[in-house]
Amino acid sequence: MNKITFLGAGSTVFAKNVLGDCMTVEALQDFEFALYDIDHERLEDSERMLTNLKESLQSTVNVVAYHDRKEALRGAKYVINAIQVGGYDPCTITDFEVPKKYGLRQTIADTLGIGGIFRNLRTIPVMQDFAKDMKEVCPDAWFLNYTNPMAVLTNIMLKEGIKTVGLCHSVQVCADHLLDSLDMPKDNIQWKIAGINHMAWLLEITQDGKDLYPEIKRRAKARQQDKHDDMVRFELMDTFGYYVTESSEHNAEYHPYFIKKQYPELIEKYNIPLDEYPRRCVNQIEGWKQMREDLIHDKNLTHKRSHEYGSYIIEAMETNKPIKIGGNVLNTGRLISNLPENAVVEVPCLVDASGVNPTYIGDLPEQCAALNRTNINTQLLTIEAALTKDKQKIYQAALLDPHTAAELSIDDTIQLCDDLIDAHRDWLPEYK
Repeated sequence: MNKITFLGAGSTVFAKNVLGDCMTVEALQDFEFALYDIDHERLEDSERMLTNLKESLQSTVNVVAYHDRKEALRGAKYVINAIQVGGYDPCTITDFEVPKKYGLRQTIADTLGIGGIFRNLRTIPVMQDFAKDMKEVCPDAWFLNYTNPMAVLTNIMLKEGIKTVGLCHSVQVCADHLLDSLDMPKDNIQWKIAGINHMAWLLEITQDGKDLYPEIKRRAKARQQDKHDDMVRFELMDTFGYYVTESSEHNAEYHPYFIKKQYPELIEKYNIPLDEYPRRCVNQIEGWKQMREDLIHDKNLTHKRSHEYGSYIIEAMETNKPIKIGGNVLNTGRLISNLPENAVVEVPCLVDASGVNPTYIGDLPEQCAALNRTNINTQLLTIEAALTKDKQKIYQAALLDPHTAAELSIDDTIQLCDDLIDAHRDWLPEYK
């Protein structure tokens, strides 16, 4: 059976993007799209929406909603993961509000930092359950992970023996968005990106063979004289020499330089949107209430293929027509030679019928690798904590986090972790 299973299908808009993309692919027209979500109302919404979209696009795929996860997975060739454990209320609220009591502020908290650590700890057991089911009912399936924190969760699935690639759209939009923001033309550009998820580096960018970095840096430095929404990344590029893939609001909390209670003026200087993710969540929840009727009941709903990698990967594997993606994979054989081999890195990958084949990068510029390693330290300790159920490893992961370590003492960091363990008790296993 040809089957694509979507875990977290209640993410209706994202399901439309990824599965809508798949509906436009000729090679996938005999596939079943198996939908699963623990929220049955949202699952039904997505099923209705995708059925309407199927009719509108004149696709011949079969859309089926499941209430049993193992049956949704049974026989799947591809599994797309887009879950969030604990949701906005209460877990995201907790991730932001408890650290605030210690003076620790965040912007997104979905990848690193104290919020990212606890998002990992409550998501990893669910991912392990997915892996257990997959080994039983679809052991050869490819797992396409879109869920954050990307590096750790992808690493966990690989440790479980599941063929996995982590996917994030920040790579394919990075160069275009940078050039757009600086009013520079985008025709005939070539770029190379590698690093770790949300902190991969634009190592090269050329136009007709000419290096664009000197002009990019000149324009970026001039633009820093006025307030804009990418000031953190421009500062990092000016200081460390390379532009980073993920947004300024994300990178503000991956480094120890920008959100500092002893330097409150930096928030204004770099235009840093504290508590940005909770605001987005509230806006999305309100927006969904208004969008739902139109999206779910629109018989003429249509879709244009997006830039998300998912459908292109599946098409390449089904047709053996190669494509290049930016994928999150284990650093086996030191693809990036100055990063740890047991870390997940984001590198160019060739995809065809043989699967996802990462490319060798070699050394990153040492300053870029050093910044990556500060984040990898926390990632690897978080994995150890989850696998050993050792509370001491949670403390160590937090103490090695660049932002937390720059703000809190050892004692306060440990107490904050204990407070978050207590607050998230319903979503966390017991830690010794």
